[in-house]
Amino acid sequence: MLYPSSSPILLLILLLLLLLLGPGAWSYEAPEDKQDAFARKACPAFLTFTNAAFLAGVTVEVPCRCKPQQIQSVVWFFRKHLSGSKETRALTDHHGNRLLDPDSVPHGGGLRSRFSIRLFSLLIFRAEPADSGIYICGSVHKDFFYGYDLDIQEARTLSFIRRLPSESISQKNEERKRLGSTKPLYQVFTSFRPWSVCDRCGLPGEQVRVGLCYVHSHYLHVRFRRANQTVTSCGSGAVLRAFGRLRQSSVGAKLEVKSCEATCGDRASQSTKITALMAFLGLNSASLPVFYLKAPTDRTLTLGCPGARPDMAVAWDRGFKPVYRSERWAGRNLSDTPPRLHVDTGHNLVFQPAKTPDSGVYYCWLEGHRAAEIRLLVYVHLGRGQSVTLHPDFWEAMFFLLRSYVGMTALFCLLLLFRAGVRHRDTRETHDD
Repeated sequence: MLYPSSSPILLLILLLLLLLLGPGAWSYEAPEDKQDAFARKACPAFLTFTNAAFLAGVTVEVPCRCKPQQIQSVVWFFRKHLSGSKETRALTDHHGNRLLDPDSVPHGGGLRSRFSIRLFSLLIFRAEPADSGIYICGSVHKDFFYGYDLDIQEARTLSFIRRLPSESISQKNEERKRLGSTKPLYQVFTSFRPWSVCDRCGLPGEQVRVGLCYVHSHYLHVRFRRANQTVTSCGSGAVLRAFGRLRQSSVGAKLEVKSCEATCGDRASQSTKITALMAFLGLNSASLPVFYLKAPTDRTLTLGCPGARPDMAVAWDRGFKPVYRSERWAGRNLSDTPPRLHVDTGHNLVFQPAKTPDSGVYYCWLEGHRAAEIRLLVYVHLGRGQSVTLHPDFWEAMFFLLRSYVGMTALFCLLLLFRAGVRHRDTRETHDD
């Protein structure tokens, strides 16, 4: 006899049996109209390099856009600009996860901790100007499939705009032309990307706009490709060596910041007091991922927002206190010594250096909404050859231990005297009886 409560269980068992006995549970065939993405795009017969320019500090992704179908893994190769083809070196092995020859990599050991391979794409974290060069996707047999001309530019100026003037498109184009050089062979200008969205909602935020250096000329190398064959980035390999003064040009990458305010809309955020109370009680939103990170003190520490891309608006909060670029960089230039805690041009939160009081909870925002919570622990690290006595808190800790020891010893002695006094009184009363 089956009870009513057991009937759902029986139905579930029968459903599982049907799924297991069905032919669809044992095999799966892709629909005929769904083909491999690499099968739809053939690799170029003559290898050219696609120009791509980024601001220093961002995470750069260069995908392998084509490869033969029989190739199951790719190898990424690197060559500096203005170098010969014989100086091309492999960055990864045929598994795509480690260096073939670390001594031949021009970046040094730092590249090993800043690059990763994901689905045939090469990711460079916190890209630096020294990472500029030619990147080629190929095979272990040095068959080249697709190439990039990567130009990482370092921003020279950081401007804070209080109010954006209303300009028409034609006025902006005229301003862009005036920025260029008057030399007949080439024209240098700064091309600004659109303003990002407000990086916070419900709170005062900031918008950023990136301007990269480009050159317009009819005398560019034909092997480097862009949508406009007469325009390329200033650090591209397409720029002829005859334009030697181009790199010393006053026109360069720029970063502009302005204040903004935006409402959260449907994703209305909770009030600061309620959020603080929930954080104190250890209650966090299920949709907000939490990351745990620990780092030694007195070293440079960089926090990146998970899932951030170069074209996204990123903001940081230290606890519930926003970290604004306009406050940290006020009265400073990017060429000056940066503040100890600041947001760099790649939208990373940088500690130079990290201190033990920096331990705490940090939040990052993506496109105006909170995206992640990072719980940071900065601990004291004693390196090789360092003595414990050299730590600035050593003697204070020793005095605290000494005072605690003296206090506990005095309390122990008082307890012994009190016990002796009680015993002496009991003995005296016994003799009197």
